[in-house]
Amino acid sequence: MKIKILLLGCGELGKEFVIAAKRYGQTVIAVDNYSDAPAMQVADHFEVIDMLNAEALDTIVAKHKPQIIVPEIEAIRTEQFYKYETQGIQVVPSAKAANFTMNRKAIRDLAAKDLGIRTAPYRYASSLDEFEQAIAYCKIPCVVKPLMSSSGKGQSVIKSKEDVQNAWQHAMEGSRGDLKEVIVEGFIDFDYEITLLTVTQKNGPTLFCAPIGHRQERGDYQESWQPMPMQSEHILEVQEMAAKVTEALGGAGIWGVEFFITKQGAYFSELSPRPHDTGMVTLAGTQNLNEFELHVRAILGLPIPEIKQIQNGASAVLLAQRHSANAPSYEGLETVLNDPNAEVRIFGKPNTRPYRRMGVVLRNGSESVEQIVEKAISDAALIRIVE
Repeated sequence: MKIKILLLGCGELGKEFVIAAKRYGQTVIAVDNYSDAPAMQVADHFEVIDMLNAEALDTIVAKHKPQIIVPEIEAIRTEQFYKYETQGIQVVPSAKAANFTMNRKAIRDLAAKDLGIRTAPYRYASSLDEFEQAIAYCKIPCVVKPLMSSSGKGQSVIKSKEDVQNAWQHAMEGSRGDLKEVIVEGFIDFDYEITLLTVTQKNGPTLFCAPIGHRQERGDYQESWQPMPMQSEHILEVQEMAAKVTEALGGAGIWGVEFFITKQGAYFSELSPRPHDTGMVTLAGTQNLNEFELHVRAILGLPIPEIKQIQNGASAVLLAQRHSANAPSYEGLETVLNDPNAEVRIFGKPNTRPYRRMGVVLRNGSESVEQIVEKAISDAALIRIVE
């Protein structure tokens, strides 16, 4: 059956989702607040609106009458989703999940207070005075994040009292939407951090991909690799935590659940109710179905017989260095693509700004994940973004 899907947010993750949905014969209307966004380039139709405007969102839903709404970013008037569900529209994964996970406050309280899942100590702040009180509670060093943001925007680490004012200002500038509040988290001395891609189904058990390791700078991932070598007890622990929180939120789809792994065990960090940026490594053929194909199958209620790890793989991002209103070009692709184990995805973003993610290098092979990550980083350095 052909389904009409309204995709809210049209970045690189949305683009790969559209490609996967089209391969299963679906119709996709892509929506974002600027034109020529990556997902718009491959969708059936597109709309440009302010998705924080409830009236504009209602107008688009009424115009296209979708059977499914798929949010891909945080800056959406998600309160409207409850109304759409009562109208018989499937919200992915669910209206509750979209509302809770678009706001770090709701999801953190659900995990820590309602479900009793281990997290870092934390406090919220909506003023500089509350911010200083939260820092005193969590102690320095601590991590600061806007309650609504993505890709590390507005995130920083406070290492001394001199960092406090700048951290507050940075968080306010990086906050998405109209929510001006932050979360302060105690610093966790972790050995490594992972993303556990978790698939909830309409008519099947919850499934887990092999854990994905990743490295961050400025709160945004730089490289990711799959699988992340882990002790079996830690794998079981994060799977149990992920299953608990996704069950509480409800709905079908893929979730990117992030954890810190310490010698004492796992700490829940964050959750995204959609394909995860670190999960782009699955485009390197690391498993039988990539994260976007898994998302589409779960949403449509198509069977997922198993998720099978096939080979080691890694991804490394391509970052812009400066502002430019012009669409960039890319040099060095020929050199990288001479290697049969290398692939490149250019996202097609219409302009650049410092540290904007413009593409990703993908690698796979039989070597260790450490060796493949090194090769992916080397490949990424060979590609020049001409802005």
